[in-house]
Amino acid sequence: MEQCLSAGGKEVLIKVVAQEVPTYSMGCFRLPTGLCQAINAMIRRFWWGSKEGKRKTCWVSWEKITQPKHLGGVGFRDFEMFNLALLARQAWRIMQNSKSLSARFLKALYFPNSNFLDAALGSRPSQIWRAILDGRDVLDKA
Repeated sequence: MEQCLSAGGKEVLIKVVAQEVPTYSMGCFRLPTGLCQAINAMIRRFWWGSKEGKRKTCWVSWEKITQPKHLGGVGFRDFEMFNLALLARQAWRIMQNSKSLSARFLKALYFPNSNFLDAALGSRPSQIWRAILDGRDVLDKA
């Protein structure tokens, strides 16, 4: 299929299909690093092309390709960074809208006597709570 598409066609296919499918789960859960790297590798193989298992030459580094177009890149997403960005957005929503149902639920369950920035992981955290705390850590670094 990759031989039938131009570079523009490959770019559209990658951005519309491959990079949008896992977006919902990435906004709720922290995907394992190995899975993010595997998805990035599949996208790289499709973008650069391969023939009978042999890789073609990569003319530009992956870091350059994942830069936005206005900075000279192609605009592909690095899945691990995008995952952390979506989780940071969830943490930001909890901090900005503490009256929302999800924020009140998480507060009652995980940090009833403190604020969100001081909340600990707890003894039996859910995967969603772990992911939100990873997003909070990204916000702390920013």
